[in-house]
Amino acid sequence: MKTFNDNTGRSWTLSVTVGTIKRVRALCGVDLANIITLEAGKQPKVDLLERLASDPVLLVDVLYAVCKPEADAKNITDEEFGRAMAGDAIEFATAALLDEVIDFFPEAKRQVFRKILDATRRFEIKSKQALTELLTDPELDTKIDAALEQLMNSSSVSPESPESIPTR
Repeated sequence: MKTFNDNTGRSWTLSVTVGTIKRVRALCGVDLANIITLEAGKQPKVDLLERLASDPVLLVDVLYAVCKPEADAKNITDEEFGRAMAGDAIEFATAALLDEVIDFFPEAKRQVFRKILDATRRFEIKSKQALTELLTDPELDTKIDAALEQLMNSSSVSPESPESIPTR
């Protein structure tokens, strides 16, 4: 079981079982059993991963459905749960959820899914590093200032007034 903390400091425990998958299907229309799909001779499909990554509302709904028994015991509604989920809390909860979903599968499938998830995480790390390098590059501020100055200069040039245009 994996855990994460929301922005209020509440700790949540994730446990993915067949019952959890059924509950998420019923409440969210999301099939966690198909988080990654494999077809012989083809690239793995990660459509659900991409959908969850691009839709934080759906992701938090799925997290709530996974945590629903615990939320019910704490008298936390889905709205209260959602209000406590933003920023780093979502990132940590997502990592915990993905690890827990992968741990649900039998060993052979789990190994394949773990490799795919690890590769995805390496890509995310490299992307963050590249973005950090870009943002800390001293030339970036110079380029931004130059672009802003060019925009301001070009927008401050007004067309000539009709009186200043020579007539023939």
